[in-house]
Amino acid sequence: MLDKNGIARRIAKEVRDGMYVNLGIGIPTLVANYLPDGINVVLQSENGILEMGPFPCEGEEDADLINAGKQTVTLLPGASIFDSAMSFGMIRSQKIDLTILGAMEVSEWGDIANWKIPGKMVKGMGGAMDLVASAKNIIVAMQQVNKHGESKFLPKCNLPLTGVKCVKKIVTELGVYDIDQKNGGFVLREMAPGVNIEQIQKATAGKLIISDDVIEMK
Repeated sequence: MLDKNGIARRIAKEVRDGMYVNLGIGIPTLVANYLPDGINVVLQSENGILEMGPFPCEGEEDADLINAGKQTVTLLPGASIFDSAMSFGMIRSQKIDLTILGAMEVSEWGDIANWKIPGKMVKGMGGAMDLVASAKNIIVAMQQVNKHGESKFLPKCNLPLTGVKCVKKIVTELGVYDIDQKNGGFVLREMAPGVNIEQIQKATAGKLIISDDVIEMK
């Protein structure tokens, strides 16, 4: 099974030259560390950064430079900093090509729940609802089961929704999945090294579709 960095490394392969990419809180922020060499990608943070770089090395942190998850980050040459109004203007006008988000639950129809934590007080849903409503493409980075071993791939989300039928692809510790938004279902495309079909079936409460050409994740 993959750890969080393994999930981020696999998602980084989905990023293409020239893309504007928003990285959500959690696992998605790690994607900045694994972008392929030789491509020009602009990372956007919803708190107001363009050309966000990878995490700083230890001892080089600047407390004034943070991402939306309040983690210290770096800036690349040509970076710009601006207010939230401009940031969400970019998002709502669909200037972002790819959004990578974490999730607590995803349904077999591509619905996502990622802002309300059971039993915990939250200040609000943040920018996630704007992102899922406006993004051209959404990839989810998540653990497929919770700490109790229960699946987070569900027929229908139990938690308050962030977006409806918006997720296109999911990468977890077990594999890579597309969403069949026409008929519903998690379409297995790749399995993590050392993982078998039985493990994936046990970790999937929603409809699982095993494609004919499943490969081992590289």
